[in-house]
Amino acid sequence: MGVTAKANPWKYPSRNSGLMGGHQQAHRNFNLILPDTIMNADNETLKAKAASIWDWLKRWLEPTHLAALRPQLTFQTGVLAGFALLASVLLGMTNCSTEGAIQQRLAEDLQHSLAEVVPPEMHDNDMLQDIRTIPSAGYNIAADNTTVYIAKKAGQVTAVCFKLTAPDGYSGAINMIMGIDRNGSLLGVRVLSHKETPGLGDKIEVAKSDWILNFVGRSLENLTPAQWAVKKDGGVFDQFAGATITPRKSVQAIYRGLQLFKAHQAELLQD
Repeated sequence: MGVTAKANPWKYPSRNSGLMGGHQQAHRNFNLILPDTIMNADNETLKAKAASIWDWLKRWLEPTHLAALRPQLTFQTGVLAGFALLASVLLGMTNCSTEGAIQQRLAEDLQHSLAEVVPPEMHDNDMLQDIRTIPSAGYNIAADNTTVYIAKKAGQVTAVCFKLTAPDGYSGAINMIMGIDRNGSLLGVRVLSHKETPGLGDKIEVAKSDWILNFVGRSLENLTPAQWAVKKDGGVFDQFAGATITPRKSVQAIYRGLQLFKAHQAELLQD
């Protein structure tokens, strides 16, 4: 008596298998979706791998192949695994096709932030391309190394800009960006993100109050260390009614940012 071999649910079905039955619509849908996604991917190697997987799925899903597998217990497992694989491929292709757009949007957001703290008339270079990295582990701004964006006019450094974080805000980290001219005076500070209390701590946002604008022109030279504090602590900066911690920690972080600049001022001003 001959032995009938069980079909392997993962075996490539023949390319010559015909399409029939209710699975034609599934094939039609996949044909509309996946090839376009593959062609939108940027990486040629990934395109080739995805195309190979897509070819395998098309043949695996052919009705004649599925009909042979249906009586087997492994059929449902194979179908589920096939759709899981397809979902993974689609997610990977979507990520590749949108990565460039996401990076472009992030660059645009950063460019806008830079323009808020470094006046455009102060530079004629692309600050996103003119960067340096300095160590900042000892300044409690939530970064071991800090990327500094350099502003130049006619080849001379006129200002610098970098992100910093007050890690100990009332409700969590307060992420900021600050611009400093070559002499160490603040050109501007903006809050990028925070979790402070709405209606109280969120007054650090320029859209909610002008509190953050009071840092313009301040420096380590025109304020003593004791003055770099909120008025409740003997300094010159206002606190908020019902929310002292938020402005206190913001002032302290900005002061540390100025100290970071001063420590690396000579190297940052090199043309």
